[in-house]
Amino acid sequence: MMRGQELNLNEAAWRDRNSGARVIAVASGKGGVGKTNLTVNLAVELSRRGYRVAVFDADLGMANVEVLLGIVPQYTLYDYLYQGKRMDEILAFSPLGVQVISGGSGFVELANLEPELSGRLGQGLQELDRMFDFILVDNGAGISKTVLGFLAAADEVIMVITPEPTSLTDGYGLIKVLSKYHVHNRIMVVINRALDQREAQSTFQRLEYTADKFLQVQLVNLGTILEDKSVVQAVKSQKPFIVGASSSSAAQSLAGIADCLVSGKKEEEPQGAQGFFGKLIRLFGRRS
Repeated sequence: MMRGQELNLNEAAWRDRNSGARVIAVASGKGGVGKTNLTVNLAVELSRRGYRVAVFDADLGMANVEVLLGIVPQYTLYDYLYQGKRMDEILAFSPLGVQVISGGSGFVELANLEPELSGRLGQGLQELDRMFDFILVDNGAGISKTVLGFLAAADEVIMVITPEPTSLTDGYGLIKVLSKYHVHNRIMVVINRALDQREAQSTFQRLEYTADKFLQVQLVNLGTILEDKSVVQAVKSQKPFIVGASSSSAAQSLAGIADCLVSGKKEEEPQGAQGFFGKLIRLFGRRS
């Protein structure tokens, strides 16, 4: 109880200091490394600690966030922009306390918003910044321009990597692109599905050594989630493992990652949902 009380006190103080939600994009160099699973479980864990959390499902064309949370969003960002829906109407509520905004084709439309719609979006984003402490953005895998846009717009980035050589190589490739364009000076890393702590530490050290040598970016080891059969079973049951396997080593590791995220140094003060979408509109507008 004391630990939970301390976290709630920290939360209240944090809310007083910052007006905007903390927008964190979760990324991976390749698919199949557990990116969405980490996003959903981290969101649930933060919610259980008393934080107000939303997940933006920006993995266009996929619905993995919704599947893991067992919900079916009725509306998307597109419906807010073009169908007159309110911001609270497009929020899908999960029984686990996390709310989800499905991007749909609404993200793609950001490049060509009329002034009236831009104003409407701005009003809606003010609502989101009042409603949430954390907004986690679940991105697609790889280095497409759309993915890079989401990562560039977010306050912070979490990179999910497994010890597999292809994941390590592709993850480094994505970090290299972000470093090249000076998008973020600091990137948090989670090593997922490692056999043991020794393998996890070796994986991070290889990534960190190469980044220190060739890139201008600081990598922060946010934590490790070891290979755990209970995670697979939880996914099959369409439940976050932090709930479906709460006593598992994976759940304990996830709690440690949440600790580091909440207490760790931020790259800069959060710009909130308004700053995130403002950057997206500018970035996507350059491409049109």
